[in-house]
Amino acid sequence: MKQPTILDVAERAGVSKSLVSLVMRDPDRVSDTSRAAVLKAAQEPGYRPNAVARSLVQRRTRVVGVVVSDLHNPFFADVADGIEEAAFRHGYRAMLSSGVLDPTRERGAIETLLELRVDGLIMLGSMMKVATIERVAATAPVVLVGRHTRSKTLDSVGVDDSAGAREAVEHLIALGHTRIAHIHAGSAAGAPRRRNGYEKTMKRHGLAEHIRSVKGAFTEEGGVAAMTEILESGDVPTAVFAPNDFAALGAMEAIDGAGLDIPGDVSLVGYDNLTIANLPRIGLTTVGQPRVDLGKEAVHLVLERLDEDRETARHVVVPPNLVVRSTTGPPQGTSG
Repeated sequence: MKQPTILDVAERAGVSKSLVSLVMRDPDRVSDTSRAAVLKAAQEPGYRPNAVARSLVQRRTRVVGVVVSDLHNPFFADVADGIEEAAFRHGYRAMLSSGVLDPTRERGAIETLLELRVDGLIMLGSMMKVATIERVAATAPVVLVGRHTRSKTLDSVGVDDSAGAREAVEHLIALGHTRIAHIHAGSAAGAPRRRNGYEKTMKRHGLAEHIRSVKGAFTEEGGVAAMTEILESGDVPTAVFAPNDFAALGAMEAIDGAGLDIPGDVSLVGYDNLTIANLPRIGLTTVGQPRVDLGKEAVHLVLERLDEDRETARHVVVPPNLVVRSTTGPPQGTSG
């Protein structure tokens, strides 16, 4: 069936095309009688306003574009929940696309969203260079989530990853551990600050000689590979701080496969506090991030740019919280 147009509605209601447009755009400016006639005529043929045409008139689509670097990571799913909730509450919709951990694909996702005239962009765990993203911000407001920046053009919201790493390492030190290794995730969003927080905390407690960072990734495979390298070295630490919960799960698999006990032989700390970390058979000690709140704050930053004409960049940093479960304990031979 052919989609009914605004002309069809006007003919059915016996009014002008401009009056139908006004009802759809700003119904309070139309009399009750005319508004009722137009709405009745619109409902009968199933008319839907043309969003593109409406956006050209209002210069606003009321859609926020969301680019997710990795759809398989539930951390981003929780942040997206917060974005959708806050956007809906303010009369906006969220439109999501994925960069599949590839800067080129991420740039393509951004271009598609901009072509659809989204009012702003929220980028979760972006892999692109800041300078490239700043050029995008000349077209629409951009907020980075989970990636810190001092950009004067971009907004950002994230957790204090250095503080989170510090809490994780100090928890292990308080239990009596000194030989604490860290699986790092290279230059991925948040990873450098977590590694930096680990190293600074070790030095602050006089444990510089025990600093040991092994390259992994924000994936189970990365955790397995890094932990396997540690185990095969013959110099097994009594505790490991992983860059996120997925990597911690991979490390857990490698430790179990080597016949070692957690936390008897090796204590393990993750990062993110994903739902899976709280499962009884996992019970992962981890650093929590308020994921839904990060998404809500990102929407607020976009709306400040749109509705309040804010031009100065804002960088919001929220504190993390350590969640202690069963994967950490004192090293063997100590009482903790």
